[in-house]
Amino acid sequence: MNMLDQPRAIPLPGAALPLATNKVVRNTYLLLSMTLAFSALAAAASMALKLPHPGLILTLVGYFGLLFLTTKFRDSAVGLAFVFALTGFMGYTLGPILNAHLALPNGAQVVMTAMGGTAAIFVGLSGYALASRRNFSFMGSFLMVGILVAFLAGLGAVFFELPGLSLAVSAMFVLLMSGLILYETSNIIHGGETNYIMATVTLYVSIFNLFTSLLHLLGFAGGED
Repeated sequence: MNMLDQPRAIPLPGAALPLATNKVVRNTYLLLSMTLAFSALAAAASMALKLPHPGLILTLVGYFGLLFLTTKFRDSAVGLAFVFALTGFMGYTLGPILNAHLALPNGAQVVMTAMGGTAAIFVGLSGYALASRRNFSFMGSFLMVGILVAFLAGLGAVFFELPGLSLAVSAMFVLLMSGLILYETSNIIHGGETNYIMATVTLYVSIFNLFTSLLHLLGFAGGED
C-alpha cells in the first residue's frame, strides 16, 4: 500500500470551535482583568476625593444606560469604550460604600474579607467550570427569574426600609452571582457566548454584586449595620 492509499483525516465543520472558544476565553479574561483594575482605580479616586454616592435612581439610570450602549455596540471598538465607562461608573459608586465601611470599627477587616471571599469564589467556580467543562446552560432560566425577583425585592427593601429583607436579598445575590459565574463561564466554553465584550460585562457584574453582597452580610455580622 502506498502513501496515496492511506486513509486521510477529513476536517470537520466544528474543528475550529476549540480555537475560537479559546480565543473568546483569553480575550474575556484579559478584558475582565483590565476592567477590574480600571474599576478599582475609579473606586480609589472616588474614595480619595470623598465623592458622594449618586443615589439609587442615578445609579440605575447610569448602569442600565451604559449597559444598553455596551450591548448596542458590542461588535465594534466603541463597545470597548462603553465597557470601561460602565465599569468605571460602577467603581465610582463603590467608593462611597467602601468609605462608609472603612469609617466603622473593624471596617478594614470586613472589606478585606469580602474582597478575599469574592476572589476565592470567582477563581474556584470559574476554575471548576473551565476544568470540568460541564455544561451549566440548564441554569439560565432559573438565574434569570431569580435575579429579577431578587432585584425587585432589593428595591422593596430600599423603598420600605426593611433591613431584614435587605439581608435576605444580599444572601440571594451571593448564591445567584455564584451561579451566574458558573453559567457564563460554561457558556463561553461551549460556544453559547462568542462575544467577549458581553462575556466580560456579565462576569464583571457578577463579581461586583458578589462583592457588595458579601460586604453587606459581613458588615451586618460584624455589627456595622
